[in-house]
Amino acid sequence: MKNVLLYLTLLLLSINLTAQEKSTDSTQTKIEKLDEVLVKSVRVEADSPITHSNLSKEELATRNLGQDIPILLNYLPGVVTTSDAGTGVGYTYIRVRGSDASRVNVTLNGIPFNDAESQGTFWVNLPDFASSVENLQLQRGVGTSTNGSGAFGASLNLLTDAVSEKANAEISNTVGSFGTRKHNLKFSTGLLNEKIEIAGRLSAIASDGYVDRASSDLKSYFVQGSYVNDNTLIKAITFGGHEITYQSWNGIDKTTLENDRRFNPIGFQYDAEGNLQGFYENEVDNYKQDHYQLHWNQRYDNNWSTNLGLNYTYGRGFFEQYVDEWHYGNVLFSDQATLAFLGVNPVTVNGEEITQTDYLRRRWLQNDFYVANASVNYKDNNLDIDFGGFYSYYDGDHFGEIVWTENPIGFQSGDKYYFGNGKKTEYSVFGKTTYRINDKWSAFLDLQGRFVNYKTSGLTSKRVALQVDKNYAFFNPKMGATFQVNDVNQVYVSYARANREPRRDDFENDIDTAERLNDIELGWRLAKNKIVVNTNLYYMWYRDQLVLTGALDDVGAPIRATSGESYRLGIEIDADITLSDQFVIKPNVSLSTNKNKDFITSRDGSFVNLGDTNISYSPNIVAGNMFMYRPIKNLQLGLLSKFVGEQYMGNIDSEVSKLDSFFINDLNVVYEIKNIPVFKSIVLTGLVNNVFDQEYVSNGYFFTFDDDFSNPGTVTTIEGAGFYPQAGINFLLGATLKF
Repeated sequence: MKNVLLYLTLLLLSINLTAQEKSTDSTQTKIEKLDEVLVKSVRVEADSPITHSNLSKEELATRNLGQDIPILLNYLPGVVTTSDAGTGVGYTYIRVRGSDASRVNVTLNGIPFNDAESQGTFWVNLPDFASSVENLQLQRGVGTSTNGSGAFGASLNLLTDAVSEKANAEISNTVGSFGTRKHNLKFSTGLLNEKIEIAGRLSAIASDGYVDRASSDLKSYFVQGSYVNDNTLIKAITFGGHEITYQSWNGIDKTTLENDRRFNPIGFQYDAEGNLQGFYENEVDNYKQDHYQLHWNQRYDNNWSTNLGLNYTYGRGFFEQYVDEWHYGNVLFSDQATLAFLGVNPVTVNGEEITQTDYLRRRWLQNDFYVANASVNYKDNNLDIDFGGFYSYYDGDHFGEIVWTENPIGFQSGDKYYFGNGKKTEYSVFGKTTYRINDKWSAFLDLQGRFVNYKTSGLTSKRVALQVDKNYAFFNPKMGATFQVNDVNQVYVSYARANREPRRDDFENDIDTAERLNDIELGWRLAKNKIVVNTNLYYMWYRDQLVLTGALDDVGAPIRATSGESYRLGIEIDADITLSDQFVIKPNVSLSTNKNKDFITSRDGSFVNLGDTNISYSPNIVAGNMFMYRPIKNLQLGLLSKFVGEQYMGNIDSEVSKLDSFFINDLNVVYEIKNIPVFKSIVLTGLVNNVFDQEYVSNGYFFTFDDDFSNPGTVTTIEGAGFYPQAGINFLLGATLKF
């Protein structure tokens, strides 16, 4: 651990103590309730006026065969997922209600996981993290107040493994298509002297990828030590990962998609005349990330409890690139191959003046992230109050190293050609109250103040100065009410406001205006016998929303632009219906309209108002279903279906930017063998993805540029698109030995 975490705050998180004590007196139940305190301040209860879905460890385990967390969430309402390599291993992404992952607030035990500068969540840095998740909650819309960057589409709150009362261990192995394999080992000592538990996990995942050379070599760990008694839970947790993935973020054009959908254009190497010589074998992303958390949950009596959480995250790594000096006609393919770009004067080699060269570079990120949060809870029969505070400090270096140059231009291996730094400090305070007015009505109020300072220095990767020193102060009120109509019907209404600061690459594009979102939700919940139905209407209207333009920067990251006024209006329905002891169906559907109002764009050299246009990457229909069949006690068969409607990858409703709809089905089989020697049980799992072998694309990009060369004196806007094809039929087979 590079630094020592020194932050300590005031008062902290809460738990439903009275309900906890009444539920059961068993040691195991008390332990589980104390564990849940870690996420209580950022989660909501079942009858809260907040739209949400929950997933348990058991539900995740049925498909946890090496694919990343976004892929495991694919069948939740309003969710769309994709992966660069086409298999769900490596770089994976999630969108909720059309909002990309940088707008989904993610917390691990109440600690922010989103990168402070890019605001993204890179699950590839924590491979196989699902194997250490006890349960999770996905709140759609603004949701309740949370730690870290504001939720503009959803918030995802994960609780890691609970304390285990009994000793246990398990070994899991997976093999599958495209050379995919996963191996992990988990253990717990159980409670030693009824007070202390030590538990951990080691994992390794590898895959060749569906896309050519889109390989993944992923390793991770998770270790926790816990002290528990009736009123105290202290957890020291460390987890992290090391990923090496061959880059596949460039996608392919439409012609290549039709003729060679597995082609990967990254790593090209050419001769001086522009003839392809092959691919650079080490065009990889190589990153390590380690997390250290300390949590102290204390219960004082039947009414009062507190929680303290501390965190330090250390991230460091690079991606390596071969910069090729080649020409198309008289045009240099990359201006970054010039000595001028590197800040070097022309040099003379063997009597010839050199102004450009091939070279190898590594573009580094190295960052430290410190967090302290605290909260206190008071609860009686009618009143539940949480209040607390959050502090974080991020310090991140961005720099480029020259590894090798074809011509001697004065660089030695390891020399830097740019260096920049970003520092981000954040404070927030919140107060949440749920008041049960009577047996029918309860009211919810949540007030948060959030204060951010972001400061940069040095150069960007394009060797352009970036000097930012910006402060933001946000007030985020949320309120709602729930009405219990009768024993089986419940309705709720809520209003929430969220504000959000720009991210680093927005500042690089001269955007420093914060976004604002207002969200109204109206919901109905039905729970009757073997039928559970959740229905909600939402209207989310934005001011200065930063929408994805569809274009990518030179590292494959999406570029954003301010759209002015915009909105999302939709209805979401999900159900859990038990047809019999053998049959269960879990359908969901999300219907929406997502619009930019009076959208202005540049076309053919002038600005035009296109009126209302579709927001990029926002399909009007997303639907899913899980059909589960248990022919015998220990066998479960599942058919999982997902439909995503057509969507535009830009905001100008161009047909070139349209991404076709797709409908895919997965087959899932889980069989548990019990009552056998040596093992507690053996769980056999099978997953056939895309069982009907559909050729589909779940993500892409769209770009425009002005051509003023073809017809001198005129400007013509040219449009283009790229695509990320996903794998056809493929399988994963796993076996877990439980001791």
